[in-house]
Amino acid sequence: MTIRREMRQGSKMVLGAALCGCFAALVFGAGCNRQAPADTRAADAQAIRDLDSQWSKSAAAHDVDGTVSYYSDDAVVLPPNGPMLTDKQAIRAGWAGMVGPGRNVSWQTTKAEAAASGDIAYTMGTYSLTMQDAQGKPVSDRGKYLCVWKKQADGKWKAVQDTWNSDLPVAVPEAPASKNMKKK
Repeated sequence: MTIRREMRQGSKMVLGAALCGCFAALVFGAGCNRQAPADTRAADAQAIRDLDSQWSKSAAAHDVDGTVSYYSDDAVVLPPNGPMLTDKQAIRAGWAGMVGPGRNVSWQTTKAEAAASGDIAYTMGTYSLTMQDAQGKPVSDRGKYLCVWKKQADGKWKAVQDTWNSDLPVAVPEAPASKNMKKK
């Protein structure tokens, strides 16, 4: 009897170990069968490139509200020669000065890239701006920009960081005539 009892207990232990091994194999196998998320970088980059093009068209059409609509609610704009714009009201005021009547602004994306995570991307490119000076003469500027985009909770891409700067040299004011200059 003792031998039979030991055999039954041994069988139960072997059966228990086999069941544990099968369970571990199932859990491991289920983990191995997970598929990596689809790589959407190319599609995301194209979506951002398309949005950037539409955004430029809004600015060229002097549509301030349309232009500002591409920013997230927490966006920060870093314009050249001015303070950071950290809320929609300040961003709107900044753009109103650039896309109003008598002003022409446009930009062209030269690179758009999205992260593998699918939630952040950037665009960079060139811009041109023409406006009138105080005497009504046209003044032109051209330069480059960099914009960081973030996918929002609703799945839409919005600009979260935006900056640009001129390719033109800084205008240096003429120095006043020296007091030590001799009169002729």
